[in-house]
Amino acid sequence: MAEERAEYIGKVFKSGNSAALRLPKGLGVPEGTEVRMVQEAPMTFRVEPVAQPRKTIDVSGFAGKAPWLKPLPSELREFEERPSTIAAREAVEREAARKA
Repeated sequence: MAEERAEYIGKVFKSGNSAALRLPKGLGVPEGTEVRMVQEAPMTFRVEPVAQPRKTIDVSGFAGKAPWLKPLPSELREFEERPSTIAAREAVEREAARKA
């Protein structure tokens, strides 16, 4: 089955020191999308979205906000095993017992 393509006609115009081309709404490019333009041949271009970097949270300002909290000593850092870890360990033990 052939891929259906939409065709649009546009006109290049001057915007500052740049040549600009409006992208019709029908192309479905969301407003504010950062794009990369690659020239593949004279007057032939590929437009693709730029991958957005993952957003990070700056936690440097959190230090000292709860001075009453102290790090746990290593002897108190005990956590219960996850049910999935227990099940996996038991499955390995059952398999070893079956082979013995």
